[in-house]
Amino acid sequence: MSFEITSGIQKKPYKTVIYGVEGIGKTSLAAQFPDPLFIDTEGSTARMNVNRYPKPTSAEMLWNEVVEVINTRPCKTLVIDTFDWAERLIIEQLCNMAQKPSITSFGYGEGFIRLEEQVGKFLNLLQDVVDVANINVVITAHAQTKEFTPPDADNSYTRYEMKLGNKTTAKTANMLKEWADMVLFCNYKIFVVAKDENGKKHKGTGGQRVMYTEHTPAWDAKNRDHLPSELPLSFDGIAHLFADLPGPASDEEVSAKVFFGPENLNVVDEAPKSDPAPAPAPAAPVQSETPLLEQVWTPIAYTPDEEAEISKLPKALQDLMRADYVHPSEIQMVAVDKKNYMPKGMPVSAYPKDFIDGWVIACWPQVMEVIKQERELPF
Repeated sequence: MSFEITSGIQKKPYKTVIYGVEGIGKTSLAAQFPDPLFIDTEGSTARMNVNRYPKPTSAEMLWNEVVEVINTRPCKTLVIDTFDWAERLIIEQLCNMAQKPSITSFGYGEGFIRLEEQVGKFLNLLQDVVDVANINVVITAHAQTKEFTPPDADNSYTRYEMKLGNKTTAKTANMLKEWADMVLFCNYKIFVVAKDENGKKHKGTGGQRVMYTEHTPAWDAKNRDHLPSELPLSFDGIAHLFADLPGPASDEEVSAKVFFGPENLNVVDEAPKSDPAPAPAPAAPVQSETPLLEQVWTPIAYTPDEEAEISKLPKALQDLMRADYVHPSEIQMVAVDKKNYMPKGMPVSAYPKDFIDGWVIACWPQVMEVIKQERELPF
C-alpha cells in the first residue's frame, strides 16, 4: 500500500462559528458571507433580505434541509442561525424517542451523552457540506457568562462561553469550537472612565462593536490565518480569506447522497453516473432520498378533507408530510396495516401526542422508507 504525498496550501471552504451577546449583529455579519443561505432555527431573519429555507420544526427537518444543500448546492455559504436553537430540536427529538420529559430524565448523565453523540453526527453532516459540496458553513450562537476556575488557580473569574449544553459529560460547545476553522467572539468594546475628580466613581462609555479572533481568559476565539486579535464587527476584515476559494461542487463531483436517521447518519451508495430521465412536474416540491432508483412517482394534490386533517396535526409533522407530499392515509397504512400500532379507522389527528412525537416524527426516516416501498413504481 502506498499513499500520495501532497504539499502546499489547500484552498477549502471555511467552517466559521460566530457567537456573542444578544443583538450584537451575529446574523447581520453572517449575511455578509459569500452568497449565504440561512437555515433560520429561531426566526431571526424575518426582517432581513436574505435567502432562507423554512424554519425547521424538528431535528429531522433540519437534517433534511442540510442534505438538500449537499444535493443541490444552491449557495456558497450555509448559515445555521442559531446553533443553540438547533440543539433544542435535537434534544426534543432525543426525548421524544426515549419518551422522556427532559434531557435530565435519562439518569446518570446518559441524556447528555446521547446529545453529544447526535451533535457530533450533525457536525459530521456539516463537514460533508464543506468536503462534498464545497460550501462554506457559518454557525451562529448566543453567548452567556459563567464562573470559571482554572485547574492551576485558586480563584474563579467570569468569562463568556457559548450558550450550549455543557452539563455532566456533554461538551457540545467544545465540539463546536474544535470543529471550526475560525471562532469569532462578538461584543461591545466598553471604555471605563473616571466620573469624579478623585477618580473614585467610574462609568462605562463607548460601545463600539468588535469581533475577537484569539483566545483570552475572558472568552474563546481562534483563527488559523494570523488575523489581528481584534477587528471591527464587519465582514471586511476577513473578506480576503474567501476571495480565491473555489465555488460549490458540480453534479459530477458530488457522488453520494447523505441522509439522517434517528440513530445515525449514513452515506449511501453512489448515485447513478448517467443523468436520470426527467420526472413529471410535481404538484409540489418533493424531497426524495431513495438511492439507485429513478424517481417516477408523481405527487398527488391533497383533497380538501386531507388539508383539514393535516391542519389538525402538530406543525413539525405537517412540515415533514408536506416536504415528501405524504398523505394521512399513508401514515395510517404504516401505523395500522404494517405495524398494528393504531386501531383501523382512527384518523391521524386522533393519534396520541406521545405516539406522534415519539414514533411518527422521531422515526420519520423509517416511516418514509415503508411509504416509498408502497408507492407505485413500475419495473
